[in-house]
Amino acid sequence: MMERTQQTPQSAALTIERLLQFATQNGLIEQLDVYTSRNALLDLFRLSEPFQGEVPAEQLSSPVGLLEELLDAAWEAGLLEENTTTYRDLLDARIMGLMMPRPSEVVRQFWTLAKTQNVEAATAYFYKQSIDSNYIRMDRIAKNAYWLAETAYGDLEITINLSKPEKDPKEIALLKTLPQSSYPLCLLCVDNLGYAGRVNHPARQNLRVIPLELDSEKWYLQYSPYVYYNEHSIIFHEKHIPMKTTANTFYRLLDFIEQFPHYFIGSNADLPIVGGSILNHDHFQGGRHKFPMEKAPSEKSFSHADFEGVKAAIVKWPMSVLRLSGHNKQQLYKLASKLLEDWRAYSDAEAEVLAFSEKDGQRIPHNTITPIARNNARGEYELDLVLRNNRTSAEHPDGIFHPHQHLHHIKKENIGLIEVMGLAVLPGRLQEELADIAKLLTGEAELSREALSDTGHPLHKHADWIAALLAKHGASLTVDAANAVLQTEVGSKFMDVLLDAGVFKRDDAGQAAFGRFLAAVGFAQQ
Repeated sequence: MMERTQQTPQSAALTIERLLQFATQNGLIEQLDVYTSRNALLDLFRLSEPFQGEVPAEQLSSPVGLLEELLDAAWEAGLLEENTTTYRDLLDARIMGLMMPRPSEVVRQFWTLAKTQNVEAATAYFYKQSIDSNYIRMDRIAKNAYWLAETAYGDLEITINLSKPEKDPKEIALLKTLPQSSYPLCLLCVDNLGYAGRVNHPARQNLRVIPLELDSEKWYLQYSPYVYYNEHSIIFHEKHIPMKTTANTFYRLLDFIEQFPHYFIGSNADLPIVGGSILNHDHFQGGRHKFPMEKAPSEKSFSHADFEGVKAAIVKWPMSVLRLSGHNKQQLYKLASKLLEDWRAYSDAEAEVLAFSEKDGQRIPHNTITPIARNNARGEYELDLVLRNNRTSAEHPDGIFHPHQHLHHIKKENIGLIEVMGLAVLPGRLQEELADIAKLLTGEAELSREALSDTGHPLHKHADWIAALLAKHGASLTVDAANAVLQTEVGSKFMDVLLDAGVFKRDDAGQAAFGRFLAAVGFAQQ
């Protein structure tokens, strides 16, 4: 619960003027729009008149400080049900929504820039607007821990996600009592445009989207409110339909990078365990970022007699990646489609790969693909096809090709598109846990084996790892050395996570199995 602070009507009125100044400076509204936005904000804050004095000239990089002042004023005026992050977020989206162009105006400006300049200028405009409107919450994203970890597969990117605020206990209790709502159907539906939100669904008055056509169907582009990388975009279907990886998926990906040649685009797999967190609404993720997997070199080259214009290669990567490239979009699309069909039906018991299993008289599919498309440095279309399998076993109930139990203290969640490409999104709990482990490595703190054996201890899950770290590094490191050790060791753990998720292992037997698959579907090594 946040503390109450004193705000006067005049100070709130001044803050409104400063916020209007920020909005005009950054192109959210034009000068004529100021009157409408001012009056809407005065009405929202139950103020009878605007600030009458001189507004200080200033150039702010973010509206967040001003919004915090207004949210304090809202609490003082009784406009907030509770002074918690969730209720404040609901109101700040409403405030910013009163100082933005209508969705159709944003779309018009986007495509005008794309036509008169280029599509890079259009996405730069749209990305900046998404930040300036506080839809992308850069102040929270800045809290995320980030570092590079050197491994045998290049520098992996590691983040600890600290940007999403935790629910207040009162809100958690309230959620249990709220009636179920089916509107909007999910966080990706276009119905979210302008939605006021509720305790269990974020407000979206400051959301804007760009309509696209992919494979003759209506899709929309928006940015993620909690970006994990530069220009982290979400491209979602107009209709609330489940994710399904099909031949059309590859055509849509290639269609997108034709229209947005400076962006990559990829899809989570469409099966549980190996898929993303939202499987009920078909969508892709894209953006302007060069992931570690893209930088990884090819190590074995292949050709296919039926697709002479397409180059193929196994990528030197912990997971099982086949990279296709070429100038002929149609050929690339056809080969990727064939590979998906072939992989869905492929089994190799020696490699623990089974395409199907039987359960209650039903045939359960296990093979799918995580695809990523981009334009490469040679000016070719490029598709990375990551082979996935979601089988479980008695030994690995969470997934045979999923982080195994001994890695769950670092990463237990699904390995989705972003992790597949080499960017670890690790749980926020790790920040404090790693800080406590660092104290053990410096000798600032001591912890007995008995204490660690207590399942209620926050470091219990790390007990074996801590023992190994102390045996390897001792307990007299400097603070900087301890932190460096932990960053390296977490990077190594993430590499092991990806190795577990790889279908064909990186040893001789696994690579021979990879070769068997490629030979079975018509590839010849060059």
